[in-house]
Amino acid sequence: MSTGLQAALAAFARGEPVCVFDAENREGETDLLFPALAADPASMRRLRQECGGLLFLAIGHEVGEAFGMPYLQDLHAAPSLLKEHPVLHALRTNDLQYDARSAFTLSINHRETFTGITDRDRALTTRRFAELTQQVLRDGTDQAQAIAALGKEFRTPGHIPVCRETEHGLERRQGHTELAVGLARAAGTVPVVIGAEMLQPDGDAALHVADAEAWAAQHGIPFVHGAELLIHLGIEAKA
Repeated sequence: MSTGLQAALAAFARGEPVCVFDAENREGETDLLFPALAADPASMRRLRQECGGLLFLAIGHEVGEAFGMPYLQDLHAAPSLLKEHPVLHALRTNDLQYDARSAFTLSINHRETFTGITDRDRALTTRRFAELTQQVLRDGTDQAQAIAALGKEFRTPGHIPVCRETEHGLERRQGHTELAVGLARAAGTVPVVIGAEMLQPDGDAALHVADAEAWAAQHGIPFVHGAELLIHLGIEAKA
């Protein structure tokens, strides 16, 4: 099996999964990632059964801008909402151990889903969001029209949590959201990626990187360290 970044880019371009490890000085986690355009019930099932972490949809900054999707941390800190719902002040995000800001934006379900949680439902939500994104970015659709198209097909809250890349991407933040969409761009596909964190069998910690690499090799899945992608893109790793 070929490994490394070139194998990962080729696999992602074909719609196949890739494992990405961020860094020991960050979360120290490996995520299994699929291009969202290729999402099907089998890929959702694999993420759910073989990873153990949260299924999340990583989107590029330009995607968040196209649809006007706010960061939840900003939304929950809005003065009017804090006044109306004091619990938001009590629950404010001010103690993240791995970053200064949460990447979460809105969660979504496709309107044709039932509960939204089944493998079929989550695959539909994931794939259609990626297809709509591809169309909106290709056509240069203005934000008002993009939002209308999004609302026609999707609702919030839903069972696909969405994480939005920070502006300037990997140059500013080197989390899995940025690594995922950076990988997608480098592979020439739409910057919308579905993934999940790989946990130890007991779920008490992230799967050790050596174990994640062994799992990837066993299943013929390319494994990439975040530092490899940063070098490829000419970006300096953050300490």
